[in-house]
Amino acid sequence: MSVPPSPAAQPRNPLHGLTLEAIVTALVAQYGWPGLAERIPVRCFLSEPSIKSSLAFLRRTAWAREKVEGLYLFMLRELRRNA
Repeated sequence: MSVPPSPAAQPRNPLHGLTLEAIVTALVAQYGWPGLAERIPVRCFLSEPSIKSSLAFLRRTAWAREKVEGLYLFMLRELRRNA
């Protein structure tokens, strides 16, 4: 049985300590709802998008959450590259 890593064991994980709400908010600030829906075409981003409805969907849909986290990591890399 494996032991989950302690918080100190993830110093290089950019997602560590971030809430899903913070990730979605940052993506909306960077791309806007239309840009986010273009990159990840799910209904919670396409039809009457809101942070609350998006969080509800992403918390119960693992594949969509993985896509959102992947896009967030991509955004961070692009921001670092362009800085």
